[in-house]
Amino acid sequence: MTGHDEHRAAFGSADGSADGSASARRPITAAPNAEHGIGIRAAQHHNPRAGSKSRLSINTEGSSRGGRRRGRGVHCGGHPNAGPWFRLLDRDRRLLSLLIEHKVLTTDQIASLEFTSTRRAQDRLAKLRQMGMLFAFRESLYGGGTTQTRHALGYSGARLIAAQHAERPPTPAAHALSLERLACSPTLEHRLGINGFFTALAAHRNPSHHPEAIALEGLTQWWSERQCAEQFWTSPLDPTSIHPDGYGCWEQDGHTVRFFLEYDTGTETLANVSAKLSDYQGFPTDQFGILLFSLHSSLRETGIRTALRRTLGYGDPDLVIATTARDLTTDYDPARPVWALLTAGNSNTATERLRLAELPKRGPHIAHHSSAGQPYNEASFDRHDPHIRDLFANHPQSSGSSRPTPDGRPHDPADQTDENTFIELDDNPSSHEW
Repeated sequence: MTGHDEHRAAFGSADGSADGSASARRPITAAPNAEHGIGIRAAQHHNPRAGSKSRLSINTEGSSRGGRRRGRGVHCGGHPNAGPWFRLLDRDRRLLSLLIEHKVLTTDQIASLEFTSTRRAQDRLAKLRQMGMLFAFRESLYGGGTTQTRHALGYSGARLIAAQHAERPPTPAAHALSLERLACSPTLEHRLGINGFFTALAAHRNPSHHPEAIALEGLTQWWSERQCAEQFWTSPLDPTSIHPDGYGCWEQDGHTVRFFLEYDTGTETLANVSAKLSDYQGFPTDQFGILLFSLHSSLRETGIRTALRRTLGYGDPDLVIATTARDLTTDYDPARPVWALLTAGNSNTATERLRLAELPKRGPHIAHHSSAGQPYNEASFDRHDPHIRDLFANHPQSSGSSRPTPDGRPHDPADQTDENTFIELDDNPSSHEW
């Protein structure tokens, strides 16, 4: 095994691919008891007298070594210990904000965003785990070894984020259950791959890795699958008409490209992948961005392009489509010349490759604004902004901009209070160009 990750004695090795190229067998936690104030232990023996509990249990009393047990997260007076919160750096808070939305990141992904080296990232992540801000786990591989360490939001981190948004924090048991479901999720590798795609773009804003980085260039919008479902719908009868894996905005050299991402791992049939095209054709996709297909291999890319061409026929598609294969280079970067446009004139085999910034521009131009606690969202928009609402209302298949609530009533934008979902735009109408 090669490549030691943080806390070698507790973690073991940390080889394996973050995007799921090696198959995983079973999830194991990485030093979960190192969290500050709580201890999370995996695969506990079942005690029938204790009733039904999550396999990830919470020890709110901390360690019993050294005498009387006492919870380290609470003072004797009953108020919380604010020490760990005030020891957080700005980059720590940005990381917690990313994890509350995107759920899980690997060590390398975090290092590419905020640190000068992987070793420095490992040291800081270990401290954050000790404070309870992060939870770390790995998976065993069939061929031996483990995956790279994955990091999720720890219980203290979840409480901090809840306090920032004036929300009720999760209970320890509920948070432990969410961590267990995340670690055992069959879609974990797919989620990590999506996050890896966006972190590779976001890393261009880290001057440690890209000395030529310019402030507020690079990735200026990063929405998760959940955020896409909240924002991109046209009809009350079909509130989630498209299901992209993510949505982003890339700015480079004065050129802005907004895009929907379909991240393929090869588990779906070609017919199922090409069938998604009808959803994008029934949605005002061209008003908001282009459609990108990220495929795991060049062979898969050729197959997808053939299937898409068969679905589209011989005419030009009514939206911009580009494909890429992640095995084109050993140091794959989605910002580089790796994209091939799908048009009526070109063949199913990709020939000319373009940079992401060279792809056609689609979607609104939004002036940069505060990202309201969500990093890499300076160019994001709110569907209730009048200009954005008009794009949905003018779509032929749109029946208005009122989304029904679960009880069937039309949705009132004034009822929206979730600060995690919607981000305010610049109030200056001149900042919107179409």
